Amino acid sequence: MLAYPQEEPDFGVALSTSLVLFGFDGTNLQILLARSNRPPYQGALFLPSRYLNKEDELMLSARKMFEQLFGYEDPTMIEQLQAFGKVFRHPGGRVINISHYALVRKEDFLAENWDKHDMQWVAFDQVPDLAFDHNEIVHYAKERLKRRVKRRPVGFRLLPDEFTLGQLQNLYETALGKTFDKRNFRKKLFKTTLLIDLEKKANGKAPGQHKGSQLFSFNKDRYQKMKIQGYDFLF
Repeated sequence: MLAYPQEEPDFGVALSTSLVLFGFDGTNLQILLARSNRPPYQGALFLPSRYLNKEDELMLSARKMFEQLFGYEDPTMIEQLQAFGKVFRHPGGRVINISHYALVRKEDFLAENWDKHDMQWVAFDQVPDLAFDHNEIVHYAKERLKRRVKRRPVGFRLLPDEFTLGQLQNLYETALGKTFDKRNFRKKLFKTTLLIDLEKKANGKAPGQHKGSQLFSFNKDRYQKMKIQGYDFLF
């Protein structure tokens, strides 16, 4: 076991946490960003973030930020990514960032935060240059999402209660960065027994739902079991 070094520790290191929030508009995956109103990155986009006070716990801090944005707390929705601690990642001093990500439904976002925090959704594959090292954090979160959707049915968190197979395929194609054969994709899905045919058609009014397309929901009991056990959704 290593002993603490004899020299005095440097307690002048700040901690922050950032949230990579993935949403789905019915057609494309998107990421939630805020606009900075402070120098040196004034006007630049960045991930929703906050500094930790000395009494803050890491995960609780991320949950608190999530609750401020969406108005409710769901611990199962947030997963820690990793620490980002390059020495010069923050121009103001040494700041180590412990980042998290979550899959959310866009309609849950509190409208009051649009103006309050100058926030916006951007396309999953069109993220601009961000402040600090937040592009690196986004890249890491995307790679984590790719691994998750291959092994767990996490994509269903992003979908409305009633969705079409076209919407589901769009979601997976965007997350994995590839195009699937429609027939093979659906065959693979039906084998999971996750889908429930609602025996009704889309009216075409919801984003990403074509009129006349079959509507589905997902089997929540099966979802909870597969979320724990995992499954193989490789193509």
